[in-house]
Amino acid sequence: MSVLKDKNILLGITAGIAAYKTASLVRLFVKAGAEVKVVMTPASKDFVTPLTLSTLSKNPVVSSFVDEDDDGQVWNNHVELGLWADFFVIAPATANTLAKMANGVCDNILLATYLSAKCPVYFAPAMDLDMYKHQSTKSSFEKLQTFGNTMIPAGIGELASGLVGKGRMAEPDEIVDFIEEDILSRLPLRGKKVLITAGPTYEAIDPVRFIGNHSSGKMGFEIAQAASNLGAEVTLITGPTQQSVVSAFVNVVYVTSAEEMYQEVHKCFNTTDIAILSAAVADYRPKTVSSNKIKKHDATLTIELEKTKDILKSLGAIKSKQVLVGFALETDNEIENAKKKLISKNLDIIVLNSLQDKGAGFGVSTNKVTFILSSGEIIVGELKSKSQVAEDIMDLVLKQLNA
Repeated sequence: MSVLKDKNILLGITAGIAAYKTASLVRLFVKAGAEVKVVMTPASKDFVTPLTLSTLSKNPVVSSFVDEDDDGQVWNNHVELGLWADFFVIAPATANTLAKMANGVCDNILLATYLSAKCPVYFAPAMDLDMYKHQSTKSSFEKLQTFGNTMIPAGIGELASGLVGKGRMAEPDEIVDFIEEDILSRLPLRGKKVLITAGPTYEAIDPVRFIGNHSSGKMGFEIAQAASNLGAEVTLITGPTQQSVVSAFVNVVYVTSAEEMYQEVHKCFNTTDIAILSAAVADYRPKTVSSNKIKKHDATLTIELEKTKDILKSLGAIKSKQVLVGFALETDNEIENAKKKLISKNLDIIVLNSLQDKGAGFGVSTNKVTFILSSGEIIVGELKSKSQVAEDIMDLVLKQLNA
């Protein structure tokens, strides 16, 4: 799955012969899962039609400040376009447009949108060899990059003039690959491995019954998504749950019991940079598991239980470079009990959940947590969506890594 999935990409097209390649470029962005809108310079419509691009992007194409409709004139708001975009890609970027961008000239809607954009901007030069080599063009390249824009290198090949050299716009697949790799390279957890546990564990009584809890696994899955969004390679070990992940950078390992989770966690931990254990692991399991379904004979049934292995404590005992995060669900003496757990299990951060807080706990989409750090700092959070709590957790983890 592409890092461009669910991103808003604004494609700016200028008047170069390479504009004919933009139909393929739109298709590739859409195939990657992005929402695509196209803004064109008026002259670029001589090279590729707005109808083609609007059909492929499934969005109207904008090429002027004002459009005509049955009721009169419709204003195309360049500011809204610029703010809508997560990424602005200008391809092809002609020498003329690049010079205007570098000097703040604003004589068409593409340039006005560029000046309004707050997102990362990529430009893919396309021009003939002599134009590409001209000092004024080089100056535009350099100036634009000092503004924070990213240049997608032009290719070498036969040009429209018949000359052979540098100046060909990168091919559509090269542009997509370049942007994806550039985005990934800038993410703070690029190259880091993150281990996350989620969900409940089920401890068998017999072939049809088990001891478990009400954990939905949603918090752990949200943390996995947040870590993936930061560029991490994520291993998510989960007990039985109805949750699912949408990122190709999350490897999901399914387990059922506490023992299975213990074994899978220890397989990964030595090569892990960050471990966040949010699973609600059963503290006890039946000492003996019946091989057959237990029949109802007596009014009562006694099951002897034994402790399961303490996964979090076992990791705290062997951790070296890892940042280790645990969760605590408490009902009384919450801060005091969480601090004890933080110390006894050698954690860097503990995330305290309270069943006393409305909107927090199992089976809901929100959570209200308190963070306790090994430094002694206590951060009391507000009621938030679990996805926002996951982002808060990752922010604290990043600070621990950079400390």
